[in-house]
Amino acid sequence: MESKSGCLICGKELVYSGDSEKIDCYYCHQSFDSNTKCIDGHYICDNCHSAPAFDIIQNFCNTTDLTDPLKIALALMKHPSVKMHGPEHHFLVPAVLITAYYNQLQDQDQKVAKLEKAAKRATNILGGFCGYYGTCGAAVGTGIFISLITDSTPLSKEEWKLSNLMTSKSLAIIADHGGPRCCKRNSHLAIREAVNFLIEHFDVKLELNETLVCEFNSLNKECKKNDCPFFKD
Repeated sequence: MESKSGCLICGKELVYSGDSEKIDCYYCHQSFDSNTKCIDGHYICDNCHSAPAFDIIQNFCNTTDLTDPLKIALALMKHPSVKMHGPEHHFLVPAVLITAYYNQLQDQDQKVAKLEKAAKRATNILGGFCGYYGTCGAAVGTGIFISLITDSTPLSKEEWKLSNLMTSKSLAIIADHGGPRCCKRNSHLAIREAVNFLIEHFDVKLELNETLVCEFNSLNKECKKNDCPFFKD
């Protein structure tokens, strides 16, 4: 689903009023005077509407208080700068996990600092990594997440182990579902695997939408349809 007209968040009709009102932007949460919102009350400011993918991911994650990483991911995937496929997902995956994790811990300062580091690291994961390097960027994103929350370095012991183990587990479940690539499917799989990993190794349980279905299959000409666990016709 990609709303070419109407609300970018829910696709519903936009309502235009003769009088402006103060309304908060869905992505940056700043308040603006606006004459326009959708019938469900969603509003996106001009800056967020035109922001590039990395910026909108970082800005939204910095300001949201959501603790479900899949819910955060879905909100970001609906933004027009986040394409059906693309390297922005390599940042999106660690970003939503960092956000949910630190929101649950109520540690805003750490969240902001770790998101900044995740953005820098994610820029090194090229588009097409899955097919050309044999390592899906969404899986690497979960390794980035664990490395950041544990402050891992190349000289770490247990933290190094956990970061690489996380990537390997995400990569295995992505590989098990087979190609061709789908950045939405792979991101969902990697995020779910990371949530399970947090329970097993950190005794941290994040909120998770267990009934999520894909809203983007009509945009993916290589969609596996019924062979994808998130497909719904």
